[in-house]
Amino acid sequence: MNNFTTLGQFIIEKQADFPYAKGELSRLLRDIGIAAKIVNREVNKAGLMDILGSAGNTNIQGESQQKLDVYANEQFISALRSGGECCMVASEENETVIPIDSAVSKSAKYIVAIDPLDGSSNIDVNVPVGTIFSIYRRISPEGPALLSDVLQKGTEQVAAGYIIYGSSTMLVYTTGRGVNGFTLDPSIGEFCLSHPEMKIPENGTIYSINEGYYVHFPQGVKSYIKYCQVEDEASNRPYTSRYIGSMVADLHRNLIKGGIFIYPCTAAAPNGKLRLVYECNPLSFIIEQAGGRATNGSTRILEVEVNTLHQRSPIFIGSEQMVLKAESFMNEVFEPSYQYTKSETV
Repeated sequence: MNNFTTLGQFIIEKQADFPYAKGELSRLLRDIGIAAKIVNREVNKAGLMDILGSAGNTNIQGESQQKLDVYANEQFISALRSGGECCMVASEENETVIPIDSAVSKSAKYIVAIDPLDGSSNIDVNVPVGTIFSIYRRISPEGPALLSDVLQKGTEQVAAGYIIYGSSTMLVYTTGRGVNGFTLDPSIGEFCLSHPEMKIPENGTIYSINEGYYVHFPQGVKSYIKYCQVEDEASNRPYTSRYIGSMVADLHRNLIKGGIFIYPCTAAAPNGKLRLVYECNPLSFIIEQAGGRATNGSTRILEVEVNTLHQRSPIFIGSEQMVLKAESFMNEVFEPSYQYTKSETV
């Protein structure tokens, strides 16, 4: 792999695609790559040092923070602050945005939204976890960045990516001109181009959903699951159910092999559970750039209005034909307004 193009070289080569950026976006992506290496080092120490388990507090989402959640959050914010190309960070782990007001970042043009460690509840059992990031150009003309700079539609992203910490560590990103994947070569400490011009298959045979919540799903989702399970040789059904519980890991597998990932609304979470800013928008940008599709069941994710920092959304994302099929079930008129009742059974 030593002969491969490194992430730094690749970013520099592609800098001409963004003449307005004058190198700032390239340096920002470099800063994210550096932080990812630091987090990867700690993730790989899990079990050897006191970095497993709960940190003893909860984040703004009401979720128990893991020690590595806190560590990853600190490392990415630190890297973005010192890099000078970012004027504001929005993190899933923080209640409010984090302005970066320093001499080096006064003229910074970019906003970064980040989920520092997606799937962190799995870290104790050695399941792949990841980082998700999204980059926007600020829209406020001058002075300190504003909340409105973050609350932009997904269509306004200038870059998005994820890092998956698994059997190998990969950084996958897009700047709106296709998707490229880089694998960390530990022998030289560099991310090297390993998956150029990634494309998700138009169709697939894997569906990813937490079926433990089946009874709480809207009828359209239930019907689609049953469709996936029914044998039909012409369409390669039944499909295979694969659910890791770490969105980055599930999406990464489906990006390579083809498949659909679904996290719908439920009775307990009528607006969905996944965060629009930190998870749905960046991953939808990547999947669309790879030739796939991402919706909330009826509306393209990237066109959903962003009203609050920690806004949630249902998501249907993956191979285009599979998402279209799932949407067709969601759009059938089963009930005017789905309501879960305790009498409902599987």
